[in-house]
Amino acid sequence: MTESFPRMQARTRRFTLGVPRGFTISPDGGRAIFLRTRSGTDPVTCLWELDVATGAERIVVDPLGLGPADEDLPPEERARRERMREAAGGVVAYATDREARLAVFALSGELYLADLAGEGRVRRLPAAGPVIDPRLDPAGSRVAYVTGGALHVLDLASEADTVLAAPEGDQISYGLAEFIAAEEMDRMRGYWWSPSGDRLLVARVDESPVALWHIADPANPARPATPQRYPAAGTANAEVTLFVIGLDGSRVAVPYEQEYLATALWDAHGLALVTLSRDQRSMRLLAADPATGETSLVREDIDPAWIDIVPGVPARLSDGTLVWVADSGGGRRLVVGSEPVTPPSLQVRAVLDVDGDTVLFQAAAEPTEIHLWTYAAGSLSPVTTEPGVHAGRLSGGVTVVARQSLDIEGTSVTVVRPGGTTAAIRSAAERPGLEPRVSLMRAGARGLSTAVLLPSWHVPGSARLPVLMDPYGGPHAQRVLQARRMFLESQWWAEQGFAVVVADGRGTPGRGPAFEREMLHDFTLSLEDQVDALQGVAAQYPDDLDLTKVAIRGWSFGGYLAALAVLRRPDVFHAAVAGAPVTDWRLYDTCYTERYLGHPDEGHYEASSLLGDAEKLERPLMLVHGLADDNVVAAHTLRLSSALLAAGRAHTVLPLSGVTHMTPQEVVAENLLLLQLDFLRKSLQI
Repeated sequence: MTESFPRMQARTRRFTLGVPRGFTISPDGGRAIFLRTRSGTDPVTCLWELDVATGAERIVVDPLGLGPADEDLPPEERARRERMREAAGGVVAYATDREARLAVFALSGELYLADLAGEGRVRRLPAAGPVIDPRLDPAGSRVAYVTGGALHVLDLASEADTVLAAPEGDQISYGLAEFIAAEEMDRMRGYWWSPSGDRLLVARVDESPVALWHIADPANPARPATPQRYPAAGTANAEVTLFVIGLDGSRVAVPYEQEYLATALWDAHGLALVTLSRDQRSMRLLAADPATGETSLVREDIDPAWIDIVPGVPARLSDGTLVWVADSGGGRRLVVGSEPVTPPSLQVRAVLDVDGDTVLFQAAAEPTEIHLWTYAAGSLSPVTTEPGVHAGRLSGGVTVVARQSLDIEGTSVTVVRPGGTTAAIRSAAERPGLEPRVSLMRAGARGLSTAVLLPSWHVPGSARLPVLMDPYGGPHAQRVLQARRMFLESQWWAEQGFAVVVADGRGTPGRGPAFEREMLHDFTLSLEDQVDALQGVAAQYPDDLDLTKVAIRGWSFGGYLAALAVLRRPDVFHAAVAGAPVTDWRLYDTCYTERYLGHPDEGHYEASSLLGDAEKLERPLMLVHGLADDNVVAAHTLRLSSALLAAGRAHTVLPLSGVTHMTPQEVVAENLLLLQLDFLRKSLQI
């Protein structure tokens, strides 16, 4: 089992293939549309439809019947998928009309239309070039798409194609999300249809102010380096301006003052924008007049640290009442109208849907769980109560509930109809072949959410095991959740003979805004929390942990944390594997870095940098980095390696040619685990 797990995890894209996702429920509640690969090892995603009344599934789009198995993606689509962390191929995204009777999608840059309500006929539509982000108008009579930085609209009846907005230069695009929006604000789109389908709100992105970097492939010197506009902390962002563009060619500018466009909403009650200041301490909700472009302030939220972008808002009830999420009274709360409607103890994660006057949202009081709740007619009701992590959709009175937990493998998806009758959407995911033995606890002086995993063959108290800390540790992301998938790899490490400890420190969500904001101006707090958690676990497992042999591994922020651990606390940590670590925060992007550390001129960067600590290294350290990484660029690892060399400190560097931040390649993902294992065993002498 343990020998095959790395290969199985690689082939299944961390057991995500075969899992139903991307749900859309028709407004009448009769059909659920979703994405799923045919099996847990098939990377080609198909479009499916479920008859809610009968529970019968049918495949609507099989990409293998439309073209070659190997996709030929335009560069913009590859970049979108990297930002989305999309590991599969095929139909990875689609958009429907208002009634969910038609769906459009792009496949290898070609544009396709699927008839969902009829016989499921799929036809290729003529397009002016490789297609990015196609979207139907609400009535389903036209489709907009982006190609070559231009926004096009195609009439489905006549197949007449109109260029609605053409870029004025090489660094300008219309209708696409800029790097920062996609990577850090979860905004993957750059245009929005009006409810009547006669106009669109369109983002114009000018990247010319952004610094030009080059991502090279040293293993293939004949290939030219890939140019990339990267907005590093303290430098210029792309300029994003908004226009309402009519199908008749009219154009109205919609100005706004703040640096970032977080999102937009255009429904029957009007056009709304959400903007965020550069320091992210002010968020404004604006109402915009599509005819004149004039905006008015609806509300402004201010925080001395930062304001979080919460998915799913703004939204509106059927009568136009605002649905929002704001911090107040020590909690992140659902706001309907102008009043919070959830208690401070119930931390709201996202608004998922508004069905008439019913709001479906994610929230929980326990940080290791995420539940579904509804708010309607002044009342709160839990949709899910079993321990676990839940996601969902709601439309036409029908709810799709996706559940993960520690007591079930994978993801179970249930469709709940009015009256409580249910149907299931099958998961085709592979079984991992090992069962995480997870003990959840609150560890250390701060009561940090912590998971402990021991080998299946270990008898408690029989021997002390070397310890592997396996965190992410950074803000806005959790590892300790009541879901098996979070611990599959950790359990594999446990089976190799480690006591594995996974801890969520300050900055992680689910425990309230104050807990998250303790990370302000100091990323090294994450190291203090890992030490605190380790000591807390050791106190509860005094006969099972060998604190003379403690390793730590991580990727991205976790990689930064792993390197930080051996540099600053060699008394606690005896070896580290740092994957794609941020080593100098001046090299990371504006929105993420400035949210926590402020502008570089404010003086908070040096204390969180690794480069000045190079001479302190006295423990084994392996640095791993994909040379094609355009998020945490390889310069991070190379600069730290140079500093270590200059200080005369031995270390190991593992460069991954052609690999991005995701490491999706099977052979790379499999052998990367095995090489880390070998390094840690030798380093700890076990």
